[in-house]
Amino acid sequence: MIMQAVLLGIVAFIAQSEYALGTSLLSRPIVTGLFTGIVLGDIKTGIIMGATLELAFIGSFSVGASIPPDVVTGGILGTAFAITAGAGTETALLLGLPIATLTLIFKNIYLGLLIPIMNHKADDYANVGNYKGVERMHLIAGFGLSLMLALVVAISFSVGSNTIKGLLDMIPQFVQHGLSVATGIIPALGFAMLARLLINKTVAPYFFLGFIVAAYLNIPVTGIAVLGAILAVIVVNIMNFRKGQNDGVQTTNGEVIDDDEDF
Repeated sequence: MIMQAVLLGIVAFIAQSEYALGTSLLSRPIVTGLFTGIVLGDIKTGIIMGATLELAFIGSFSVGASIPPDVVTGGILGTAFAITAGAGTETALLLGLPIATLTLIFKNIYLGLLIPIMNHKADDYANVGNYKGVERMHLIAGFGLSLMLALVVAISFSVGSNTIKGLLDMIPQFVQHGLSVATGIIPALGFAMLARLLINKTVAPYFFLGFIVAAYLNIPVTGIAVLGAILAVIVVNIMNFRKGQNDGVQTTNGEVIDDDEDF
């Protein structure tokens, strides 16, 4: 148990290293779920639960000053507790979302109190041209957050799911009911937030085409993905063909003629 807790902490540390090394999407539940399954010896369940949590957290990205629930601790601990308890994906969601929300409190304290101190220190280094000092402050700030979340994951898993469940049971019943309802609508909300960023008049017909194919033809997701890839290739080929037709041929004297004039 202790070794598994340490390994899960390492997974959390690496996943959260984006703050120090740049965005790599290692923090997403679909990735952490896989590695959690490897640590606990149940890769298949880890992948399934990670993908389920990914649907719930798919729209969880920082926008401006808005910090979403922490997907690293929620994804790892939700998956880990569900696997150890032999429960289903609904347990991973039920535990993952509250854990992610509670961890956000610690994350906000770190980001709001410690990060500004390091930023001011980095400014001092920048004023004297010490770029290594600026780099050091950046790495300390980023890896410090990774270490904090790694400790949260390792300690939470080591004390056991019963203790964490008892802590969550202290949450008022009406809040728990709201969270259980939210687990059903958050995946749809995540897709809606993603669609809001991507949807426009050009891609909207393809969106509704995919919905019709899924709803009325009963084609599985893999088949829809293959169909979408083929359709994308066809559309790109048509666009390239039209572009080739519109491009003229320039002669040596600078005159532009169409290819059709050769016939």
